[in-house]
Amino acid sequence: MRLAHVMIRVNDLDESINFYHDIFKMNVLKKTQNEAYRYTLAFMGYGDDINAVTALELTYNWDTKSYDHGDAFGHLCIEVDDVYKACEMIQNKGGIVTRPAGPVKGGTSIIAFVKDPNGYQIELIEKKVR
Repeated sequence: MRLAHVMIRVNDLDESINFYHDIFKMNVLKKTQNEAYRYTLAFMGYGDDINAVTALELTYNWDTKSYDHGDAFGHLCIEVDDVYKACEMIQNKGGIVTRPAGPVKGGTSIIAFVKDPNGYQIELIEKKVR
């Protein structure tokens, strides 16, 4: 078994694809369109084989303009080499850092939070030397 993908709904598919590609260097692994049910899916991830990686599924429903995120969803998390540098790069590209880089409360992991174009929170966590 493996975690195949995580899905989030997006308001503007091209904007979201560009964000995850430009900021997090994810590739479009697969893109499908369903005209009968009026939606498009874009699977983003690292690598080039959707069957070998966990993907982020961006779902664009053609007739929906916005979504209520509710209070059950927490955040996505992306491991980076240097959280401080990642935050600086994201801000330089116009991204929104909602929690500056620094140690997690009560711990030593370095984290930060950024917001994607749809308002989803993304935790950046610094890769630990193994």
